[in-house]
Amino acid sequence: MKLGIIRSVAACCGAVLGFSATIAAAQSFPSRPLLVVAPFSAGGDSDLAARNLTAVLPKYLKQNAIVMNKVGASGAIGSEYVKNATPDGHTVLLARVGSQATLPALKPDLSYKWNDFSFLGILELNPYVCAVHSDSAYRTFGDLVEAIRKAPGKLRYSTAGVGTIHEMGPQLLFDVQKLGKDAAIQIPYKGGGEAATAVLGKHVEFGCSNIGTALPFIRSKQMRALLTTTPERYKEIPDVPTAKEAGYPALERIIGWSALYGPPKMDRKVVAIWGEALQKVAADPQWTTATEKIGSVPHIRSPEETAKFAREQYETYFQLGKSLGIVLK
Repeated sequence: MKLGIIRSVAACCGAVLGFSATIAAAQSFPSRPLLVVAPFSAGGDSDLAARNLTAVLPKYLKQNAIVMNKVGASGAIGSEYVKNATPDGHTVLLARVGSQATLPALKPDLSYKWNDFSFLGILELNPYVCAVHSDSAYRTFGDLVEAIRKAPGKLRYSTAGVGTIHEMGPQLLFDVQKLGKDAAIQIPYKGGGEAATAVLGKHVEFGCSNIGTALPFIRSKQMRALLTTTPERYKEIPDVPTAKEAGYPALERIIGWSALYGPPKMDRKVVAIWGEALQKVAADPQWTTATEKIGSVPHIRSPEETAKFAREQYETYFQLGKSLGIVLK
């Protein structure tokens, strides 16, 4: 009897001590430099978003913040790394639509699910653009579609990996136009930067991506944008028609985004600290200017709003994959 009481007291004391340690950890957060994991290559959309964020975070969290590019498997390697990290808030993920929505929706055996993370905040929205080399014979998006229709399986398009938003735009187009999912050949690269370089080097005939990576090349007239998926014309390239104006309104369903995720089971107080810091980032002119400069739209939202948005995005691509019969191996 006494032994049972002693064990119960010990268990209670252990629980109290563990709870106290959790509170102490939350109260001292952050206690060391912060690591933001970008799951795609340097120079791509996730890398640029991560670097814009880490440039201003020290103002609000009083710790240095660094970016680590952990690339591979369409963003899954970096995502898995953060999923398995200690959930103390010091290691976070620069989440992207490809690695956090399309991949979980299309790959049943993926090592993580869309909700295997702590949601900290949406950072930005990335208008989606389809572009060709400036020397291309395709002057309009209609020209490109007609070329694909006349020579199925011949044209190539670059992506940041299988299952990313780079692939889903063309796949949606092929479905709507009844061209078949192999209407053009996908050439996957490790990130958005490499995918854009492939268009510049004429290794592919076209590419569809978040506008951030392509925008500098569109501005310098090295690439020709054929359409954007924004409801209104994007202010940085006002001469480029929207998907609706070009006659392909279904493509408006595709839009990119960046968010900040943490490992699962993060302490709520640490999540709240991150959420409060991001609200301050939202009003920071340095971050806002840098974000707009790469072609993104500042769109910081709370952890709760982020969780809702993440679910909606996952469900969008799950249904799209189901209707197109796309299952990633």
